[in-house]
Amino acid sequence: MVYSKYTIREQNEATILNYIIKNKEISRAKLAEISSLNKASVSSIVKKLIDEQFILETKIGESSESGGRKPILLTFNQTTALLIGIDLGDNYIDALLSYIDGTEITRIQLKNSTIHAKNVETIIHTIITECEKQAPQTPHGIVGLTIGIHGQVFKEMIRFTPYYDLENINLAKRLNDRYEFPVYLENEANLSALGEYTFSSDYESLVTISLHRGIGAGIVKQGKLTIGYQGNAGEIGHTILIPNGRQCPCGNKGCLEQYCSMKIICDEIKEKKKWHDFNMDRLVQAYHDNDALLVSQIEKYAELLAIGINNIIAINAPQLVIFNSSLTQALPEMVALIKKQLTNRFSKDVVIMNSATTWNPAIYGALAYSAQRFLNIKQLKLIDWK
Repeated sequence: MVYSKYTIREQNEATILNYIIKNKEISRAKLAEISSLNKASVSSIVKKLIDEQFILETKIGESSESGGRKPILLTFNQTTALLIGIDLGDNYIDALLSYIDGTEITRIQLKNSTIHAKNVETIIHTIITECEKQAPQTPHGIVGLTIGIHGQVFKEMIRFTPYYDLENINLAKRLNDRYEFPVYLENEANLSALGEYTFSSDYESLVTISLHRGIGAGIVKQGKLTIGYQGNAGEIGHTILIPNGRQCPCGNKGCLEQYCSMKIICDEIKEKKKWHDFNMDRLVQAYHDNDALLVSQIEKYAELLAIGINNIIAINAPQLVIFNSSLTQALPEMVALIKKQLTNRFSKDVVIMNSATTWNPAIYGALAYSAQRFLNIKQLKLIDWK
């Protein structure tokens, strides 16, 4: 690979580093054993990783059964570098500055923020400036920014965004021209899946369902994101639910997200309940009070969502399906209702659950996306570190 200060140079270095991350504490001798590299190569790589402050010598381990000198154990330097993740929603922005292991340093949340082509760079620059102010001193500084886009992204280009107008600007190039560290763009649902895979799940194959103004699915198979041709994989919200149904911005009629996205759910419940404003706490309370109309609506949305989820399970055969939604987090009973609708044999052994990340999984996916590229580790797992 092409070397830059924002990547680990050699594949062997990345391999040894990955073994250290996976094992938390490990000796040089054990690294030589499991990597199939000779001891001299391992010692040379370890010295380089120590010199560049990617790893640390941590403590004296136990000697082997045959005796001999006790080994010095090695561990990953969790504070070797910093990452920034941003989720650009259509009416909110979440951002996080973290150490490379995902440990939070600074969290930024902007609500009711309208994103469009004329203000997006200014908003991102403001977030980066704040992160730089809060950034502690580390050996490598900020080594990557990944931005989650609610729309179709392919090779750092925004190809289609149904709810904001960013597809006509080369945002990645503009930002990369402006900042020293690399800037990446990726679909928000894809990042959600990567975040769950990297920070919260032991499974190798999973699907996340992002239920926001639109509906998207992120797909990880054997530890790798499934992007599809031109970034089209996982567009579950644009599968047809009702033939010749409601018009969708994508050009189809009857798309799933025109019947059970968060916007549709909020708007329809607000109208049917004659609420002036939609309030999640009010919805949850009404559901728990067995409000007949609201319970009926929630059951309807669960049934519709289950149709889309059934399809994606049948096609992708994941071990795990995870919901990334403020609604299912506030009302976990909805996950159970959806689960109840998944009665075919393909869904029988699939685990269905809410997100297990401590905050927005797309943010953690953004951190993971940059970390993978900086460390040159494609199937990076940081479950036990954060």
